[in-house]
Amino acid sequence: MGSLNLKKQARIKRKKRIRKRIFGTNEKPRLSVFRSSKHIYAQVVNDVDGLTLASASSLEKSTINEPDLKKKIDVAKFIGKQIAKRSNKKGIKRVVFDRNGFLYHGRVKALSEGAREEGLEF
Repeated sequence: MGSLNLKKQARIKRKKRIRKRIFGTNEKPRLSVFRSSKHIYAQVVNDVDGLTLASASSLEKSTINEPDLKKKIDVAKFIGKQIAKRSNKKGIKRVVFDRNGFLYHGRVKALSEGAREEGLEF
């Protein structure tokens, strides 16, 4: 059980290192990603005002009811497309990507690729 705690501590260390440099503004908000063992969440955040401008997660009914989403990586790509669509509706075209200490591969990478496919720039 100790190694799991070490993994979490390492991720939090990476997160702090990343967040020193990444900051969401009005012009370029931050796209924050959180990945748990079963689900994935994404938020577009304006750090100046402390507001969440758009969000999407694999727990939403629209995601759960999709019949062709069987693999977690496919769900992540779908969530990326959802967050990009919701951001575009609010007039947000450019964001800063915050991987939240997670390594940029697998589901985190799939989410970012899905967001880029829908026109979000980062």
